[in-house]
Amino acid sequence: MKDTGRIKHPPTDTARRILFEGTAASQIEHDLPHVTTVDRAHVVMLAERGVVRAAQACRLLKAIDELRDSQFAPLLGRVPHRGVYLMYEDYLIETLGIETAGILQTGRSRNDLGATVFKIRMRRHYARLMREALRLQAVLLARARRNASVVMPAYTHGQVAMPITYGHYLAAVAQALSRDLDGFDSAVQDIHSCPLGAGAIAGTTLPIDTDRTSRLLGFRQAVTNSIDAVASRDLALRILGACAVYSVTLSRLAADLFQWATAEFGFINLPDQLCGSSSAMPQKRNPFLLEHVLGRTASTAAGFLSSLMAMHATPFTNNIAVGTEAVRAFWDTMRSAQESTILTRLVVSGASPNSEAMRRRAEMGYSGATELANRLVLRAGLDFRTAHRIVGEIVLSAIADGNRPLDDAARDYLAKRGILLDLDRMDAPSLAAAACAGGGPAAESLKRCIQATHAKWTAQARELRRLTEWWAKCEARLERAVEELQGMAETG
Repeated sequence: MKDTGRIKHPPTDTARRILFEGTAASQIEHDLPHVTTVDRAHVVMLAERGVVRAAQACRLLKAIDELRDSQFAPLLGRVPHRGVYLMYEDYLIETLGIETAGILQTGRSRNDLGATVFKIRMRRHYARLMREALRLQAVLLARARRNASVVMPAYTHGQVAMPITYGHYLAAVAQALSRDLDGFDSAVQDIHSCPLGAGAIAGTTLPIDTDRTSRLLGFRQAVTNSIDAVASRDLALRILGACAVYSVTLSRLAADLFQWATAEFGFINLPDQLCGSSSAMPQKRNPFLLEHVLGRTASTAAGFLSSLMAMHATPFTNNIAVGTEAVRAFWDTMRSAQESTILTRLVVSGASPNSEAMRRRAEMGYSGATELANRLVLRAGLDFRTAHRIVGEIVLSAIADGNRPLDDAARDYLAKRGILLDLDRMDAPSLAAAACAGGGPAAESLKRCIQATHAKWTAQARELRRLTEWWAKCEARLERAVEELQGMAETG
């Protein structure tokens, strides 16, 4: 369609190459299947409402289905003078004639079509990411149960803090991921509203049935404001924002695991399948999967920022900066987050804790110091700040005396000052097992955490399954509607 009536000439060759030709193959592969899905629902509705003749609609649907069956082979290699969609429409006009193919845009625009296609295409990417995130969370919870008694130190400011367990740590990350998944659930609510029917920006006077097309396309309802329908891509922003927050959690987990896999820590061991070698240094076993996770989680935040700034300060109407440029990074960002999730799951699943190294570091780092201060408060009647200072002096003397065990140093220090105190069960495993309040690592406390997180995981997994089943059911409904229309046209 080089001559639109008002515009007599297509864009210049240079502009066309930049704007259309470079992305034509990708749009044919990724967008056009969804475009034709929307077309099929729209044409069925137009025929049902009597806006177009059923015979015309059936001829058009047949041509569209033939294109879909051929994977759009007749369009490959054609020059998209004004974009892939108009190239596709031109082909239908050439094949069927304008009297039949020309009905396709009745009661709609590329604006509402593009907004609808974006939401439909988004479904698969969203479902894949959620599915992988739930798989990662399931692995974290399973490993948390398995390692509930593997004692290790918690760290604050890079220093040994208090005794916990490896299971306690993994359950903490699983719980954080649960909130991240809540963020996705909240962000994705607008995916259920269908923009089709909003037209260019002000709806239409034609008697279309937007509820019918919404149901055929797997939406729960039609939009209620035509301007918002074509002007907004905040759904992309909200999902990318949730994705950025989620990726921060992945990056923090990856940073810990990366550090713990070093020889200096030796807290976790990774199998050969999750390590890389050096081309020059034969002794190396590099946990390179985690480096990819760290790099890709950064690109997720960049994708969000790119989309955010493309939409910033644009007029609230249909806008190429919003509808095209702002969502350009969406697909790569979602794929990057999905792949980061898979790599993280592989590492969490394959990592085995070095329990001896973990326990030894907890003991050597004086992780029982806070418990010693607590005992001075409960059993010697001291205020906590005084107890804190005394234990600090005990640790200092223990270090000066060749890193003596904390209980030995405390026994001598307190005896000289006439303070009697029970110093039994001051070892790291005993202290971790006793920390039952405040969500600590004790067995019963950890069990409650895991059970609550797993219950939420079950609900989120059930909702994802219900949603994907609904989309599949609506796809089948559209197929039946097309078949019924064709059957009516043949008998009529």
